[in-house]
Amino acid sequence: MSVIGEHVQSADWKSEKHVPVIEVKGTPKKGEPFEVQLSVGAEIAHPHTTEHHIRNIQLYFRPEGEKFIVHMGTFQFEAHGESVEGANAGSAKCEPKVVTTVTLEKPGELVAMSYCNIHGLWDNSEKLSMS
Repeated sequence: MSVIGEHVQSADWKSEKHVPVIEVKGTPKKGEPFEVQLSVGAEIAHPHTTEHHIRNIQLYFRPEGEKFIVHMGTFQFEAHGESVEGANAGSAKCEPKVVTTVTLEKPGELVAMSYCNIHGLWDNSEKLSMS
C-alpha cells in the first residue's frame, strides 16, 4: 500500500516548471489578513495547452507546534484552450496564478501543491514568522 507522499515530487521552482511558487510580501502579523500569491512557471514557463496544463494549486498551512495541517484552499484552472473545433482552438486559457488573502494566529509553514495533468503532483513550502 502506498501513501500519497510517495507520489509527490519536489524541486527548486527556479529550475523546474511544475513546482508551485509561494510569495508572501513582508512579514505577516498575528490575526491580520495578508496576501499570498501562488503560481506555477515563474522562472520556466509551463505550457497552457489542452494536452499539457496545470489543473489546480492547493494551499495548506501547518501551524508551528501542531500535528495537523489546515487546508486553506484549492484553486482550479478550468480553461485550457479546448473547443468543439479541436484542441487548442478555444478562445480562453487560464494562467496558473492566484492571489488569496489569509489570516493566521501563529507562525508555521505554508505548503502548496500543484497538479499537472501529465507530470502529476508537485509541492513546495515556505516558513512564516510573525511580528
